[in-house]
Amino acid sequence: MSIVFLGLALLFGILKGKAAILIAGFNTMPKEQRQQYDRERMSRDQRNIFILWAMILGAGGVLSCLFSWKYGADIALLIWLAVFFRDVHLDEEKAFGKYRLK
Repeated sequence: MSIVFLGLALLFGILKGKAAILIAGFNTMPKEQRQQYDRERMSRDQRNIFILWAMILGAGGVLSCLFSWKYGADIALLIWLAVFFRDVHLDEEKAFGKYRLK
C-alpha cells in the first residue's frame, strides 16, 4: 500500500491543481462551486497526506520484514487508521472550507 500511496502522491505532485478533481467529494460539486476553491493548495495537501500515509505504512513494513518484529505492521495499520479517520469529513464545509478563496 505504501507504493500505491507514493504513486498517488506523485500523481498529485505532477498534475498539481488539475488533480483536485480526483479528491472525493470535490468532484461531485457543480463546476461553478469548484471555482471558489484553491485547487493548488488542495492538491498539495492531498499529496502530503499520501506521503504521510506511505511513510506510516512503509515504516510498519520495514519493522515487520527487516527487523522481524511481528507487530510492526499491525501498529502501523492502527496509526494509519487513526490518521485516516482524523482527515475524513462527511460535511462538505469541514472537508473543503479551509480551501475556499476569499
